[in-house]
Amino acid sequence: MNFIKYRLISFILSGLLILASIYGLARFGLVLGVDFTGGSLVEVLSEENKDQLKKELEEADLVVDQIQETSSGSLLIRLEGAWQEKDDLLSFFENRGVQVLRFETVGPTFGQELFKKALIAIGLTIVLILAFIAWRFSDFNFGLAAVTAMIHDNLVLLGAFSFLGQFWLAPVDSLFITAALTTLATSVYDTVVTFGYIRDQLKQSFSSTNIEEAANEAINGTVVRNINNSWTIIFMLTAILLLGGETVRWFAAALLIGTILGTYSSTFLAVPLLVVWQKAKAKKKKR
Repeated sequence: MNFIKYRLISFILSGLLILASIYGLARFGLVLGVDFTGGSLVEVLSEENKDQLKKELEEADLVVDQIQETSSGSLLIRLEGAWQEKDDLLSFFENRGVQVLRFETVGPTFGQELFKKALIAIGLTIVLILAFIAWRFSDFNFGLAAVTAMIHDNLVLLGAFSFLGQFWLAPVDSLFITAALTTLATSVYDTVVTFGYIRDQLKQSFSSTNIEEAANEAINGTVVRNINNSWTIIFMLTAILLLGGETVRWFAAALLIGTILGTYSSTFLAVPLLVVWQKAKAKKKKR
């Protein structure tokens, strides 16, 4: 099948995903976890409903960010500044017969520092991957195409979580950063395999003008393998998403979205972009 012939469809789809992501991020923002903002996250079992409990917490001068019900029937409470009143908070729940299942607390300075380091880690990873692929294939366009696909994946992942955060309070926390870095790995691994096929095809043809044909043969030679590999991961993550607890559910969701995006972009975005840029480069040389 001539996949490259239909590259405009991939570009339009990716453009729509990016526009939707930018809209979501601008309109809703992200629900940052306590890892990054500081504060406390408490999971409790209570006979009171979330509105009653929120009212009582606020009457006790505790600032409540969010309270949500989990699938297991517990309440997940996020509070600002409660790292300083941990004992008072535990006493508050104990006096009301509320069972505390989980208590996490992070100071504001540590949270901000962790957020900065997470951004640096992602940025450094992208730069190193760009340099490695450009060196590995002796062509900057290969590295640029791979990195563009990775940035696309993480931007759309962030956009997806802006919508999930708005409607289901999905947090962007340290586990999300792990999922984002894993998405980078998924995308670049499949991309490097496909780029390797393209390089081999070009070496056999001894002509840079055959980039479109070489790319199409590479996609046909790797697409089934890439999709089959991704299916095994998708099945596993879907099971965790449906059956796992609240702690890992959004982590699994981020990995699931990232895996799907990485599989799509490595074949249907990175390769077509490489073709367009290599053809433009060849035309420039002829002038």
